[in-house]
Amino acid sequence: MNKIKCQYCKNEKTVKRGLTHNNKQRYLCKNCKKTFIQDNGFYRMKNSPELITMAIDMYLSNLSSRKMRNQIKRHNLGSVSHQTVLSWVRKYILKVNGFITKLNPSLSGKIYADETEIRRKKNDDIFWCSVDWDTRYINAHLYSEKNQNMKDAKEFMSRIKQSGNTKYVQTDALRIYPRAFRKAFKIDKRRKSEVEHRINNVSKTKKHNVRIETVFSKIKDRVYDFRSLKALWSAPILLLGLVIQHNFIEQHSTIKTYPCELAGLNLDLGVNRWLGLIKLSSNFSI
Repeated sequence: MNKIKCQYCKNEKTVKRGLTHNNKQRYLCKNCKKTFIQDNGFYRMKNSPELITMAIDMYLSNLSSRKMRNQIKRHNLGSVSHQTVLSWVRKYILKVNGFITKLNPSLSGKIYADETEIRRKKNDDIFWCSVDWDTRYINAHLYSEKNQNMKDAKEFMSRIKQSGNTKYVQTDALRIYPRAFRKAFKIDKRRKSEVEHRINNVSKTKKHNVRIETVFSKIKDRVYDFRSLKALWSAPILLLGLVIQHNFIEQHSTIKTYPCELAGLNLDLGVNRWLGLIKLSSNFSI
């Protein structure tokens, strides 16, 4: 059973001290003598956790913020603006990300990496992404407003390295990948590396890097539904949301389960998986 920590002094010597006017449990800290309400991730939010998480899930699945606003109104669930829906999405993506970055998924190390163009207004930004093949877990990603370049390629490879015990990384024949791989994994040409860099030259093999292309296809379909991304500060957050959606929320159609669970992250999120993630994130941060 999780102990309730005081939100002021973080002491665990707390006891229940009645209910608020809207039936929320109030606690008293015996250490600092202050009362508080446990934050389950929705403290002082006007709308219910169920409505908020439904909006987040539907938005990241395929419904625009305006259509989500209309659905909420049509079904007498409240009255919110499309900007409110977007603020919910951004807020809880960042909150959940603070929790999941502390997790240690158990990956196969068979990494398939690539980059793709993401439309933002009139620009084509670059989204770098890699997936662990056995689990289908997206283990590293990077959003950049620049074209493919060595600095971003090295940073992307470094993130792959940080994600776990890498056996091999397969990429296409983009010229900057070999050097970025060597720099990130600190490989000396004179010594054989334990980590292999496999290069799939499509013009020669006539085979696409389908293991990562299927992930990109799903992500780009959703970006298309956004009618391109808008602000540069917001775009990486929304792409991060799609990564979380892929890893933790939606069952993979091939493996018939969630990538996070194949990666050993059995978090018992329940049916409403965004709600489960947000509550875990709140307990983690207390």
